[in-house]
Amino acid sequence: MNISAKELQINEEIRDKELRIISSNGEQLGIMSASEAQKIADEQNLDLVKISPQAKPPVCKIMDYGKYRFDMAKREKEARKNQRIVEVKEIRLSVNIDTHDFDTKVGHARRFVAGGDKVKVSIRFRGREMAHTNLGIEIMERFAQACAEFANVEKPAKLEGRQMLMFLAPKSAK
Repeated sequence: MNISAKELQINEEIRDKELRIISSNGEQLGIMSASEAQKIADEQNLDLVKISPQAKPPVCKIMDYGKYRFDMAKREKEARKNQRIVEVKEIRLSVNIDTHDFDTKVGHARRFVAGGDKVKVSIRFRGREMAHTNLGIEIMERFAQACAEFANVEKPAKLEGRQMLMFLAPKSAK
């Protein structure tokens, strides 16, 4: 739920007997009835907004509600803009991979990590390759070594069924 959509009680919607009032510049005006507070807000051409309904007595602030909503929406939009969704990119190796293919895959991993994504490295064992899982571990270790300068091994190589998986994450910028 975003803050700008959260409905606060304003002006005539506030029905409490006693309210603690805070002025538009942040100073306490004390405890008074809703009608008195509404008069003060109207004189200043501002809104009376209940900001803390759980408090005893509830706390209300005199402010420009439209401007407040606008500022909250703007802050949320700024926060969303700074977020980055980390994707997991997959690189598939094979047990009998050749050196150039291996180097190409390392290049792909470098590009993915530079883009801020995590990399899932997998080797699928087919048929008789299942008898040589140790070769898969060697390839995974070689791949991790080749990627060591730009990525950390998040999860080491592990055999799951017919597939061996390893996860690489970008090195944190220090």
